[in-house]
Amino acid sequence: MRIAFVSQGLLRVYKERENTSSVDVILFGFNGVGEVSYEKELKGESGFFEDVAKLSKREKNLVVCGCVTDTLGHKRKSVAVAENGKLLGVSDMLYAVDGECSVGANVRIYPTKIGKMGVVVAGDLYFPEILQALSLCGSEFIVCPIDRPITPLERSYLCVYAHMYALPVFLCGEGFCLVADPKGEIVFSSPNSPCEVNYTNKKEYHLLERRSARRFL
Repeated sequence: MRIAFVSQGLLRVYKERENTSSVDVILFGFNGVGEVSYEKELKGESGFFEDVAKLSKREKNLVVCGCVTDTLGHKRKSVAVAENGKLLGVSDMLYAVDGECSVGANVRIYPTKIGKMGVVVAGDLYFPEILQALSLCGSEFIVCPIDRPITPLERSYLCVYAHMYALPVFLCGEGFCLVADPKGEIVFSSPNSPCEVNYTNKKEYHLLERRSARRFL
């Protein structure tokens, strides 16, 4: 699959570009649409989610974009997902440190034409149980838009998670992007925006054995 990362600039500006290549996924960080009010979206006073859906329709692919959603004053870090002109859903961050924002209720896996995509939202990257849940529930790859610059800490987490859960992880932050493969290696990184990478997801299967003691009553 071919991934386009947009780590800088607005989604509306990106939409004005001429379509010069064919990609399967366009992954934005939290720079794409900014803050989205559900109330204004429902009243037709804004159209941020519509922009995400329209871009996916024009490019005939999957668009993933980080944003801050406002539900009657409850602000959450979220990720909007659209494919071929349809908004598939919005995932919310599940963990907030020191009350930084409101939180969501569950993880989501999106069935797409290129496979089952797990979504990790911003600070949830620091909680391994999120990626474990996505892996156990059948994700074939994971995307993670974050709302901060990428440091060696995020690089380390990415490599460990990709290896531990045998899934490629695509990370898009402020002005930088990374891809880690199931071997635990960074196979792509770039400060350029937009930039593209062609990634082939090779699945491996291994026999895992475990000895346990049983007591018979």
